[in-house]
Amino acid sequence: MKRLLIILTLTLMLAGWNQSAGQLQWRDTNQKAVGRMLIDPSQTDGVEIYSNSSTGTITIKTPHRIQVRVFTILGQLVSQATLNPGTSELKINSRGVYIVKIGNITQKVAL
Repeated sequence: MKRLLIILTLTLMLAGWNQSAGQLQWRDTNQKAVGRMLIDPSQTDGVEIYSNSSTGTITIKTPHRIQVRVFTILGQLVSQATLNPGTSELKINSRGVYIVKIGNITQKVAL
């Protein structure tokens, strides 16, 4: 019974992620990045990654055009985009741990 409950819970969670994945959009913002800086920009060619668990957002500041991919902790793709120089943010409605990949940079983000 306990095993069935766990399987059902995971199935429902994954179904929710599948529905929201197509709706998640990066948006450019002029607002100052708010939240905890997760990565040292001197080690990442100027790219900064922030998380704000109170708003459920991942914010990326970049001095150049980059490809970014966000995955769930289970490896499911949540968002994939090419970001222009500046500040962009992604609002994720589901709390959890996510993996952000930008080139050879990989960062764990908790929301």
